Parts: sequence; structure tokens; C-alpha cells
Amino acid sequence: MKEVIDEKKSTGFIVMGGDSDNKIMNLRNLIRDFTRRRNWEPYHNPKDLALSISIEAAELLEVMQWREHNIEKLLTYPDFLPRVQEELADVMIYCISLANVLDLDISDMVRKKVSRNEEKYPVGKSL
Repeated sequence: MKEVIDEKKSTGFIVMGGDSDNKIMNLRNLIRDFTRRRNWEPYHNPKDLALSISIEAAELLEVMQWREHNIEKLLTYPDFLPRVQEELADVMIYCISLANVLDLDISDMVRKKVSRNEEKYPVGKSL
């Protein structure tokens, strides 16, 4: 098990282990298997996966384009949540695929980034 940053001091939660200890590994395996069964590995290189993340993120933005800022109003559009779910899932699948290709521990890197953000943006100095 990888060494984990003590999150309790800043978040109140204790988070243990890396991807192999949680549900993220299940998602990683699901996506890895989906890719392998289609023989897409040659196309899943860091550059193309990063491009795909950006493209899918733009499609997520398209769902928001010309719509209200107010969440209650957004939720009145019948197509809003299904489209957000679809595009956000695409972004996440490509992010997980990139982590798979580069053998990155998602849990570990997210915890480290949140820890750096805790230092960079202390609660007392937040907006």
C-alpha cells in the first residue's frame, strides 16, 4: 500500500490506500477491458487521450452554452442532466484511460493535489 497524506488534519476524513484499494480500480479495469476487447490500445496514447479529454470537455461546455446560471432553472430542462451525465462520463473515461496508459494512481494524485490546494488556498483566505 502506498504512503498516504494525512487528510484528517484538513478535511476531517481519513483516506487510505491507492487505486487498488477502492472502487476506482473497478472503473480502471472496466475501461481497460473495454479498450482491449476492441483492440484500441494503439490509439490510446497520451497525446490522443489528452486531446480526447479536451474535446469531450468542450462537448460538456456545449450542454451549458446559452443556458441559465441558476441550478434550479437548469434542472427544469429535461435534457440537461442526461446530457451532462453523458459528456461528463466521456471526460472521466478518457481521464481514467490516460491514467491507465501512464500507470498513474488516481487516488494518490487527487489526494496530493487537494493537499497542495489546501496549502495554496487556506480556508481563512477563501472568498
